[in-house]
Amino acid sequence: MPQTPPLRADYSQSFRCIGSDCEDTCCQGWGVPIDQAAYEKYQKLPASPLSTLINASILLMPQGAKPANFAKFRMNSENQCPLLTPERLCRIHAELGEGLLSHACATYPRIIQSIAGVEETALALSCPEAARLVLLNPELLTPASLAAPECSGSELTSASTLNIAPSFLRWFWPIRRLVLALVRNRAYPLWQRLFLLGLFCQRLDTIADGKLQSDIPAFLDDFEGTVASRDQLISMESLPLDHAAQLDVVLRLAGMMLHRSNVRPRFVECIQAFTTGIGNGPGATLESLATHSAHAHDCYYAPFFDRHPHVLENYLINTIIRCRFPFGAEGAQAAAPVSMTRECALLTAQFALLKGLLIGVAGFHREAFSAAHVVHTVQAASKHFEHHPEFLNLAYDLLVESRMDGARGMSILLRNAKPIAPRPPAPEIYAQAPQDGRESTASY
Repeated sequence: MPQTPPLRADYSQSFRCIGSDCEDTCCQGWGVPIDQAAYEKYQKLPASPLSTLINASILLMPQGAKPANFAKFRMNSENQCPLLTPERLCRIHAELGEGLLSHACATYPRIIQSIAGVEETALALSCPEAARLVLLNPELLTPASLAAPECSGSELTSASTLNIAPSFLRWFWPIRRLVLALVRNRAYPLWQRLFLLGLFCQRLDTIADGKLQSDIPAFLDDFEGTVASRDQLISMESLPLDHAAQLDVVLRLAGMMLHRSNVRPRFVECIQAFTTGIGNGPGATLESLATHSAHAHDCYYAPFFDRHPHVLENYLINTIIRCRFPFGAEGAQAAAPVSMTRECALLTAQFALLKGLLIGVAGFHREAFSAAHVVHTVQAASKHFEHHPEFLNLAYDLLVESRMDGARGMSILLRNAKPIAPRPPAPEIYAQAPQDGRESTASY
């Protein structure tokens, strides 16, 4: 397999903050970090009511904190940034300009990763406008967005900080391309694509550990050929289907951060719709909830995503770029070797949680379930889970404890119905969702 240029998806460049028109605010419900460079700029500001407010609102982090988290703004009694105006605009940006913003404020919701000097930018879907931009675009990755200068394997191995063997690192971009191609391959149902992705990561780990003597480019070519042959469609029909076990993990994941994170009203709305949609109430059991969930999946969730298959594909694409899958953003800094199998388990956990929430929300809204409900659910869940430093580790521990971290567990978490021959998606007409968060009247 020849070396290929890196993917530089450019959809993040289309993002524009809609300010006070946004249905949520990124300045409320969590901490606002101040990097050391921004802190030093604030200390040099001339005396003014704004500089007094800035300095009175700063809380220094303990000695030894990283420069990116040198300090933070104390939240006010409403748990929002004290620099936010009544119109929900930033006073620093309005009065001093973008150059005085801290790095986090200047870049959010963009998440920028650098690999051998090549930048990838994903979007944090905790921002409603970013969620709309990513989820609702049927052409998130276009041929133009994938064009990039050549990047040699020697440049990767010499410049990257990823904790990956050089023999693997030089194939980073071909692996990334194969992963994204698999996610977008509609010859397989989406759950089967993710299951195949798990097998792919397991095999890469065995090669990295020296337990399987295989040439990496040859393995990539063989795997692509196996996927293209569609021989796996039949063999995956025998994988286990267990609605109750799947829902049990979803419920435990959904409740994981309730006592560790600020619970925002939008997330409460999401959880209330989810639990109502799966039949929660007096006398409900896991079995009855699983039955209601299966009904909601078949009658409301599946028909919507059959019509709009790009929505969940786009969620996965953005997560793959955001998490530097399958090598992991954490692996770039940690001393422990990267486990691609673990990274795929984490991707599966995030997807299973989101899918479970969406099934319940679809069951709540029934025939009225729409793109606006999807955006609301993804945004609220992302803001609650993705930014919490403990979530992924706790989620992985839960998978291990539940014995859901292997191939059988992945099948249970991903599969909701017996495989059927995929049908071509209905023609789609894409219209940008209104920036005030209302449902678009355009048909899909």
